Amino acid sequence: MPQIPAFEELVVLVEDRSAALRGCVAGPPDLDARVPSCPDWSLRDLVEHLTEVQRFWAAAVSAGPSEKPPAPAPAPVDETSPTGLLERSAAATRELVAALRAAGPGRGCWAWWGDSDVPMTSGAVARHQVQEAAVHAFDAQLATGTPQSVPAVVALDGIAEFIGISHGTAGPWPHEPARIGLHAAEGESWVLDLTASGSHVLDGRPESATGLHGPASDLLLTLHGRLSPDRLRIQGDRAVLENLLSWPDLG
Repeated sequence: MPQIPAFEELVVLVEDRSAALRGCVAGPPDLDARVPSCPDWSLRDLVEHLTEVQRFWAAAVSAGPSEKPPAPAPAPVDETSPTGLLERSAAATRELVAALRAAGPGRGCWAWWGDSDVPMTSGAVARHQVQEAAVHAFDAQLATGTPQSVPAVVALDGIAEFIGISHGTAGPWPHEPARIGLHAAEGESWVLDLTASGSHVLDGRPESATGLHGPASDLLLTLHGRLSPDRLRIQGDRAVLENLLSWPDLG
């Protein structure tokens, strides 16, 4: 498995992927256009969502160790123009980045993944917010007809991060025990042992009869429900793979 990027690299990637999302709005496109991968949202809703998420996590990181999430901060004055939308988004990204840099990677903070093995720290928040921005940048690109691959460094770490948090908080595997491999064309692999005790990555390079093979970007976006597994090379029992992709429930 690849190493987690250094903290400062994660912070820069939060900036980069957030800017990629805003770049889709600067066209200017139709802000009421639907987002194919999030059909209940318009492009405006998508940008506002990332803005709210980044402001929330800036507050959580700034608050430090806590058993409760931060109280919602007053929302900025509403401005419906594309310029106002972009300015609020950029301000939220700056707020998050400033909070992360002030805290450093090891400071504790509230996080919703306490049931997983992932630490509740500002470093883990930075890592998760790279993925939040990256996946939603892809959503925005879909909405504007300009889909692009997630950068490999983001996608490779994103697969491991998804396993750690999304699988780590999902509880027991609700199907027959299975072993499934996720194999990135960039040379990295994760073999998952799925049992009543949950999902665990097996060390070394154990064999698996069932797996998904393809570019890291496609693997990541498939795990997040943004792409069909048909974009990947499917090995073994498709039904088992579909069970994996529908678990956990991403809401």
